Amino acid sequence: MTSADSDPTAKADDYSDVTAAIAAMRAEPDELRRCAMRDRIVERCLPLADHVARRFRDRGEALDDLVQVARIGLVNAVDRFEPDRGFGFLSFAVPTVMGEVRRHFRDTMWSMRVPRRAKEVSLAIGKANDELVQRLGRSPRPSEVADFLDIPVAEVIDGLAARSAYNAISIDADSDTDDGRSIRDTLGRDDEHLEQIDEFTALTPAVAQLDERERKILSLRFFRDMSQTEIAAEIGISQMHVSRLLARTLDRLRAAANGADAIDPDTTGLPD
Repeated sequence: MTSADSDPTAKADDYSDVTAAIAAMRAEPDELRRCAMRDRIVERCLPLADHVARRFRDRGEALDDLVQVARIGLVNAVDRFEPDRGFGFLSFAVPTVMGEVRRHFRDTMWSMRVPRRAKEVSLAIGKANDELVQRLGRSPRPSEVADFLDIPVAEVIDGLAARSAYNAISIDADSDTDDGRSIRDTLGRDDEHLEQIDEFTALTPAVAQLDERERKILSLRFFRDMSQTEIAAEIGISQMHVSRLLARTLDRLRAAANGADAIDPDTTGLPD
């Protein structure tokens, strides 16, 4: 194989001989010879497929895999090319091979399953952004992209959202923070106090019925974690009185939490 054969961009290699070779292959009546001619044509054009594959490198896919996909596209081009239509093989093969590679990215490279229309719009948005940035001198707004592509703004928004599903990052990967934490470390967790919200909501009306001294005793006992002796010194009453007031208050709150009417302090028999 000559150096021109190995470089599909070389001016001397326009693959014009492939058109005649495919015509001869189609005219060959013997199936075994026809298969052998097909194999030689595909081998002749492998550099073309490899060149197309290299154009898509650095997009998150191994070059070897892209080469395999491009060569499948080349085989399809050889099988589908119609010499009688008067077009050169190169003008048919390049779009066919590139289309196969693009379908590979569209169908297999997404980390999450995304509707095909959203994938197509996502790819179109990328091309539109490149052209609009040059034209506008800034990043285009979704409405401008929609006008450029002649599609609804809602489809542009869906396409932009779909682009975030192209690559997935492990939750064990390092986050963008400077403290060295992984993404897993930044995820939220169930709040162990979440169930208390219902209790606070249910008790709020009952607490509102307490007098100021009773509310203060509750606050000192359960929010400032003071002992009954400390509360007695803070309020200026005996520890026994604090114990009785606290017991009466808790009875009223339990009754409210259970759906009963608030207990009338006059029915407890306890002194104020």
